[in-house]
Amino acid sequence: MATRLADYERKAEILKVLGHPVRLCIVNGLITKECNVSGIQDCLKLPQSTISQHLSILKAHGIIKGKRNGLEITYSVVDEDVIRLVKAFLEEAQPFK
Repeated sequence: MATRLADYERKAEILKVLGHPVRLCIVNGLITKECNVSGIQDCLKLPQSTISQHLSILKAHGIIKGKRNGLEITYSVVDEDVIRLVKAFLEEAQPFK
């Protein structure tokens, strides 16, 4: 029973993290295409520091990962539950390009 409750707690935490519109938009976009901070910033028209804060939260919860290539870090979604959830929830939403 404790293990099942822990699973629910983990999933509830993911829902809390995805509950912010900027993070939900970032995840939806990264499901479609890996991107760096500058690319996300250009699409969302938000300050780089704001994007970085949201990426940090997503990364801390294991939803995304960053792959370094020189000075640039490209982000992608790695949590399969999140991918399925966001695709189902935002079926008709346009990801950033």
